[in-house]
Amino acid sequence: MRTIEDVRNRLRAEFLEMPGLQLKSEQVQRLCGVEQMVCQLVLNTLVDEKFLCVTDGGAYARLSDGVDHPHLQPAKAALRADRSRKTS
Repeated sequence: MRTIEDVRNRLRAEFLEMPGLQLKSEQVQRLCGVEQMVCQLVLNTLVDEKFLCVTDGGAYARLSDGVDHPHLQPAKAALRADRSRKTS
């Protein structure tokens, strides 16, 4: 059984090895062979660490230091925006 740290390290390695990689959570789940809950926990951790961010299309992408990505946003900001639209 893989630990959360194993999955986190694998995912970091994949994004470092392939610049420009963008994956949806379902793809990450298949790539790492983990349940949806574990997958989301790892993705949230990598977003909190500012290693990944979420695109407008819902894919996870690497947030490079010193590079401006106007089309990318932190995952938590995206969730807040979705909630506010639903309550309006």
